[in-house]
Amino acid sequence: MRSLRPGPGRGTNDDDRILPLINVVFLLLIFFMLAGHLAATDPFHIEPPVSASETEPDEASPVILVGTDGRLAFDGKTVDDAGLTAAVPDEPTQVTGATATISATAGSVAIV
Repeated sequence: MRSLRPGPGRGTNDDDRILPLINVVFLLLIFFMLAGHLAATDPFHIEPPVSASETEPDEASPVILVGTDGRLAFDGKTVDDAGLTAAVPDEPTQVTGATATISATAGSVAIV
């Protein structure tokens, strides 16, 4: 008949039985922390208006942010009017592409 007493290699403490589960949970936590992708935040809050476009924006295109108070940002860095003019080329070329993503707050006014 088999004995119900723990053998020499088994722990009798509940902590000894739950320790492998805790190790696996911490390994999964570390894996998801390293594998996760954190996106950079915008320099200021943007409340986007409703879009009429049916196409998705190009991920590689530069992003221009326009705030309600007139603040501008180009690719995550706050710039003034002169800085934005210097950052955007006068003539779009085939190499750089002619697209840029403009993200503006719903209440901002744009003059083109």
